[in-house]
Amino acid sequence: MNNDQFGAVGKSKEDKLLELVAVLENLSTQENFSVEERFLLLKNTLLTEIKNLAQPETKRYFLTLNLAQQLDREIKTVDDVIIFCVAMKYVVAPINRAIALVPADDKKFCETAAKNILDTFGEEKIHSLIATWDDLGVKACLDAERALVVEEFIRFTENLSAISISHDEFDDKIMLTAFVQEFERRLGQKRKARGGTSLETVTDFIFDYYGFKSTSKPSHFDQDIEVDKWFKCKDGWIVGISCKRTLRERWKQLSQADRGTLSHFKIRELWHLMTFDNDLSDEKIVRLGEQGQVFYLSAASETYKRCSEHPGMKTYVRPLNNFVGDIRKLI
Repeated sequence: MNNDQFGAVGKSKEDKLLELVAVLENLSTQENFSVEERFLLLKNTLLTEIKNLAQPETKRYFLTLNLAQQLDREIKTVDDVIIFCVAMKYVVAPINRAIALVPADDKKFCETAAKNILDTFGEEKIHSLIATWDDLGVKACLDAERALVVEEFIRFTENLSAISISHDEFDDKIMLTAFVQEFERRLGQKRKARGGTSLETVTDFIFDYYGFKSTSKPSHFDQDIEVDKWFKCKDGWIVGISCKRTLRERWKQLSQADRGTLSHFKIRELWHLMTFDNDLSDEKIVRLGEQGQVFYLSAASETYKRCSEHPGMKTYVRPLNNFVGDIRKLI
């Protein structure tokens, strides 16, 4: 499954691999060959067909070749070939199908609650909306994941009992552990991707709710800055919004875009919509603030309270609940 090392063949070529598994299972039961001959036939078939999964001289081919070479080193008996078949058929393929059902974002779990928050309390509760969206989204997505894990785990235990090859309780525990480890690894990747877009999704919702129009980024603006949304001001200048829960280590890249660069592209400011500001040091705020970047933080956070009372830094921080009003003033 390793994408960097093997090109994620187990995912990208799942159908072909399952066809190969069916061939290997049939060959493994043939009695026209000795054990040694059957092993050579199985291994050669496996390695040859693995190599045939990609076009020669392509990047994917060399990654697939890495997998074939790894299998060549690992597979030493007929049982090893059967283990490959079991892993592909009962671990990799079912997890692939289950992962496809895992929510890619938290939008469907949160939109109704978000709309009712704004309908009831208005734009002054934007911070509460964002916090609630985050809580509901995480819980609902984890609940959905858990249901899939339980369902697939039960199916896998049933498949184990039906496997005809010899296996004992210890073998079953090894396979069950491998199944859970691989499932959790894949779920972790999905959570990371989902977490990276959650704040952007709620920002999209806010724009849609209030009828704010987005615009495209400035032509030829190629600074190494992750800006998720742009909007045009009434004077023709634009504002970029970065929707990330935390600034982390990206701030040094962000600092490359100085105020002169922003002015050249008629960018009024860059706004950072954030929910976690524990790593937002005074150095980051001052350095980026001097370059035309503004931080929208919870008014209840210690970082906001500290900065809003500072004669210099108060210019660079704004409360999240002013977010909608500040957009409305500019458009």
